[in-house]
Amino acid sequence: MNIQNLKDKLLEEKKLVLQELSEVGAIDPDTNEWGPKPDPMEESAPDANDLGDRFEDFEEKNSETITLSKRLNEINKALENMDSGTYGKCSVCDEQIEEERMIANPAADTCVKHMDN
Repeated sequence: MNIQNLKDKLLEEKKLVLQELSEVGAIDPDTNEWGPKPDPMEESAPDANDLGDRFEDFEEKNSETITLSKRLNEINKALENMDSGTYGKCSVCDEQIEEERMIANPAADTCVKHMDN
């Protein structure tokens, strides 16, 4: 297994995830966590439909932000594991994760047997 190729894939994916996150969210300076960012308010007072649309949009952004943040955390954990020498070990059974699985998902932290845990 070529760790450098997997690291390059992770770094490229991290760049894309951060770009997508910055489009729908922002980092909360107090918690250092990503959260959705609302669209700017218009000058005029919004009507009920506008508020409903804004709420739906915010909920969509929240869902996207949660999903992207989770993936970013998985990528960061995999990169940390590469640096610590624990990359490619199943977090459940401590066995080597299958090469095919690592190629398909370089951030995987479980073997195929434990991927639903």
